[in-house]
Amino acid sequence: MRLGAQKSVTAFSIALAILNGVTDLKFTQTPNRNIIVPVLIAFMLLGIALALVVRESPRQTVDLTISHTALFPTHTVFKAESKLIGKDQAEDNLYVVLALKIDNPQHLPIFLEDFRATIDSFDAGTITARAIDEKDLSNLYASFPRLKPLVKNPLRREVLIAPATAVEGDVVLSFPITEDIWNHRRSSVLDVSFYHEGKFSVTIPFDPNKISKNFEE
Repeated sequence: MRLGAQKSVTAFSIALAILNGVTDLKFTQTPNRNIIVPVLIAFMLLGIALALVVRESPRQTVDLTISHTALFPTHTVFKAESKLIGKDQAEDNLYVVLALKIDNPQHLPIFLEDFRATIDSFDAGTITARAIDEKDLSNLYASFPRLKPLVKNPLRREVLIAPATAVEGDVVLSFPITEDIWNHRRSSVLDVSFYHEGKFSVTIPFDPNKISKNFEE
């Protein structure tokens, strides 16, 4: 019994020694593993801090200027094909040409995306119109030749505006209203969108010869 007990004690001692060795090995590796955790936490806190700085910092603006507005009203009558269909149908459209200048005061280039205008009128309510694409202007000129002299330099989408430079051109809009509704509108705004920069707005002035800006000099 004594020999068996001694063997049991010896086996237990060996097992305990092995367990202690494994435990020591784990403790020697644990600090190395734990280094990753504070590093990840530090990077996470740094990311949060940078996000807060960007959020709270004032965004550099894009300067928009409308220097002139030209109007071209149209009244188109569609003849009825037969007397059974009914009376002739008429359609009123107002083409608004805006002379727009875009200044980029930032230190990085910006990319022009789109133009949209919204008017708030007493009679027709709120209407939003997307600017006519440059490639579609030729068909429009074929239908309305007198519109072409009003559009001297169409402003194209997808244009790159380098830092500390500006581009100028004409934006052509079409609204399904009469000139009288336009002249008696409540308000009108042009929204200019940029890739990665968002949207900037400038008021379309009531006086066609008045200059409108979205910034103060």
